[in-house]
Amino acid sequence: MTIDWANFTPYSALAGGAILGIAVTLLLLWNGRIAGISGILGGLLPPKSGDISWRVTFIIGLIISPFIYSLFTVLPAIQIEADFPTLIVAGLLVGIGTRYGAGCTSGHGVCGLARFSLRSLVATLSFMFTGFLTVWLVRHLFA
Repeated sequence: MTIDWANFTPYSALAGGAILGIAVTLLLLWNGRIAGISGILGGLLPPKSGDISWRVTFIIGLIISPFIYSLFTVLPAIQIEADFPTLIVAGLLVGIGTRYGAGCTSGHGVCGLARFSLRSLVATLSFMFTGFLTVWLVRHLFA
């Protein structure tokens, strides 16, 4: 493995991580909620009265943030190396995994680990191992 030093951006990654950390902390402190994307989106189906506005606002923020970021810098080109059916199957598998794992990478990996949750540690290790195994299988065994 080599590092592409021309495109290595530790400062923007550090800034993004800090912003994410501040955002999830504020959501937890002000709203008492974990910033797990699957839980936030899943909470809208079916919607519960009094619990909709913050969820919709959070999701709208996720959608519009790249457009706001593009006002300050050029966005990298989107490069997807999979066909549409593969993306659909992958999305379904991720959705099923978040239901069985009682959360997603943002809920367990970002928020759960920060709270020293053993359950989140196991879930995050499972996510990572499954991701590594999937890449290895797809790129080396089934290539």
